Amino acid sequence: MADKNNKYSENVPGAFYVDKECINCDACILVAENHFKTNEDDSFTYVYKQPETKEEKEICQEALEACPVEAIGSDGES
Repeated sequence: MADKNNKYSENVPGAFYVDKECINCDACILVAENHFKTNEDDSFTYVYKQPETKEEKEICQEALEACPVEAIGSDGES
């Protein structure tokens, strides 16, 4: 389970985030490429755009569920 106290500072503020357990597997990017991005040195992924619509929230939730190391979290904010 992702830990909001261990999230990357690159995440934009909002409900979804990626923490430091990320292995940069690209699973979240394949599901929600408009919301997740790899950092400059390709060592981890972060949330660069929070979802705004119901459909975008569903896609980000799918990305969270697809993460093999549970590095994506959601604190329930909108």
